[in-house]
Amino acid sequence: MSAMRSKAAIPLETIEAAETATTGAIVRFFDYVGGLWYLLRDTIRYVISGRIRPNEVLQQAYFLGVESWLIVALTAAFTGMVISLETVEQAIQYGLQDFIGGSVAFGTLRELGPMLAGGIVFAGRGGAAIAAQIGSMVVTEQVEALESMGVSPVKALVLPRVLASIIMVPLLTVFADIIGVYGGFIMAYWRVHLPPYVYWHSVQTTVVTSDFYKGLIKSAVFGLIVSLVACYEGLRTEGGAEGVGRATTKAVVVSIILIFVLNFLLSYVLFG
Repeated sequence: MSAMRSKAAIPLETIEAAETATTGAIVRFFDYVGGLWYLLRDTIRYVISGRIRPNEVLQQAYFLGVESWLIVALTAAFTGMVISLETVEQAIQYGLQDFIGGSVAFGTLRELGPMLAGGIVFAGRGGAAIAAQIGSMVVTEQVEALESMGVSPVKALVLPRVLASIIMVPLLTVFADIIGVYGGFIMAYWRVHLPPYVYWHSVQTTVVTSDFYKGLIKSAVFGLIVSLVACYEGLRTEGGAEGVGRATTKAVVVSIILIFVLNFLLSYVLFG
């Protein structure tokens, strides 16, 4: 009875406002998903029709991939060193030194390489740059100028960046995998003087080739998602320089959230 009285005591305006807010959030969610889908559809259509500018793709690949190698290397190296640091002493204590290298490589190739270096780091650097570039072109009316000349913004701006991301993020992941595993070896050797043969033999016996390839599949999906979200947010930019900042921030936040969600789903499908 008390619960019924408390429910009845809630003002009708409050209930209606809550329902309106919930409905609005659902509508905005599906509107966002639909916008991403239409952008992906148009991008695929241009790829199938062969309307690709190789020079633009190479230019974006250099900007998004090659110029990101340093931050990827630092992230991967210290991640591998931290994993090794947290495991070597306990492994030595319980006589499990034969599994140190395998544990570092297993976690790096399956999860940390694709998700951290290929996903989150790329979202923070490449995704933010894409959103800021396209957003600046929108607020300065350069995109409208392209449309007035009959040039599709998807073809001119989105397609090269999406293709470059799909190509470069797996390559960055390979680089991160190597650096991360070597970082783990350096820490294990420095911390407990683990013989190199023991470490690398553990890597060879623990990791299989499919772990590496499936990690590359995950990284390619992450590259697609980050570039697609960044382009979409850039094309939706409004409000001058402040709008560019909002679009850049939202692109990074949404990309990282989607990376964590998709990482679970892909891990369940590929490794489950």
